[in-house]
This record gives sequence, structure tokens and C-alpha cells, in this order.
Amino acid sequence: MNEMIYAADDDENIRDLIKTYLQEAGFRVEVFADGDSLFAKFKREPCDMAVLDIMMPGTDGLEICRKIRMISKVPIIILTAKESEVDHLMGLTLGGDDYIIKPFRPSILIIRIKALFRRMEMEHTVEDEEIAFGDLRYSGNAHDVTCGGKSIGLTMTEIALLRYMMQNQDRAVPRNELLDAIWGISKDVETRVTDETIRRIRKKLQASGSIVAIKAIWGYGYRLEQADE
Repeated sequence: MNEMIYAADDDENIRDLIKTYLQEAGFRVEVFADGDSLFAKFKREPCDMAVLDIMMPGTDGLEICRKIRMISKVPIIILTAKESEVDHLMGLTLGGDDYIIKPFRPSILIIRIKALFRRMEMEHTVEDEEIAFGDLRYSGNAHDVTCGGKSIGLTMTEIALLRYMMQNQDRAVPRNELLDAIWGISKDVETRVTDETIRRIRKKLQASGSIVAIKAIWGYGYRLEQADE
């Protein structure tokens, strides 16, 4: 384990906490007091993962998330002390892969980080995998999902979720199974992240003109279907 993680938070105590625990977990870590400093360093030397607080001096964490996502698919975790769910969902909408509400236990942050890195490793172990459903094609070599030969612009997390559903296209997939398979976390930790990721994928499928849709099975989960079914 030698991944480099950049973390930005304006609270020095939180920065020290993140750095100490992540280094003890075996990661290399660099912390920043604001998002602008993190982004400037990222453009020079990209990291393997970014952890961003929302409320920081200068450019807020949501905008930094958006700017990183424009140039990289690096996994991003959003930290927020805000109670409003809008902030959490906005972070995911702008390309964040997960979010954690402050105050948080360092062990939870480490679990989420390791889950994201495991997902990246899984993507690299299926490089030859090719899956088709309707007009969608998943390519393990390209690590992408296309519609009509064109990328539909999914983030790493969205690709992982849609690929899992394409692998299980003959059945409905429970929410809890998706949460465990994609995020590697218990159903008791957070379920809204699954629903919001599905919402983003739906929006991108519609924008691409795909005939594939994700149908909600009330009280259970989701399944893939084609418009001509």
C-alpha cells in the first residue's frame, strides 16, 4: 500500500487527525488548509485520491471537486459538517464518489478509502471483460461504458455500479447488495449514496439517448430494462 492521498480541510485538528490515521493505515498523505492549494498541487502532481471538506476559505470543496473531475477520474471523498442533504447530494452530482458527515470516526474514513481503492483494483483485474446490454457496452480495457460507440461520461463509481448491474442483468439487484459490492460498506452506514448514484447514471443514460433504463423495484432495489421490453 503506497497510494498518495491529498486532503483539504481548514480545521488544523482535522487535518492532523486525517494525516495521522491515514499514515498509520499505510497511505502517503499530504494535507492542505484550502482547496485551491490542493488543486494547484494536483495539477502539478496528481494524487491517487482526494478528500475534500466543503466549507473552506477561497474556493469551496464542491467547486474543487468539479474542477478535479473535469481533468481526472481520481476518486474523491467529500467531507461535510452541514446537515442539509442538498450539500451531500451536490458533492456526488459534481463527481464525488462518496461523502462522510463530520464529525466522523477516523476508522470510517479509512474503511471508505480502502473500499474505493479495492474497487479500482477490481477494475484492473477485469481488463478483458466485455459486457453488452441493449445499446450499452462495457469495456474492461477502456474502463468505460459506451452507447453507440460514444462514452456516456461516467465517473469511476458510476462505471462500477452500472457494470455490476450489467453483470447481473437477468435479475433485480437489492440496494444492500449494491452498497456492499460497490462501496464495501454495511447497509447501516449509508444507503442514500446508492440512490443518488443511480439517479446520476439515469440522467447520463437519457442524455446519451440510450434505450436502457434503470427501473426501481419498490422496497427492494433496481434492475436494468430496455425501452422495447
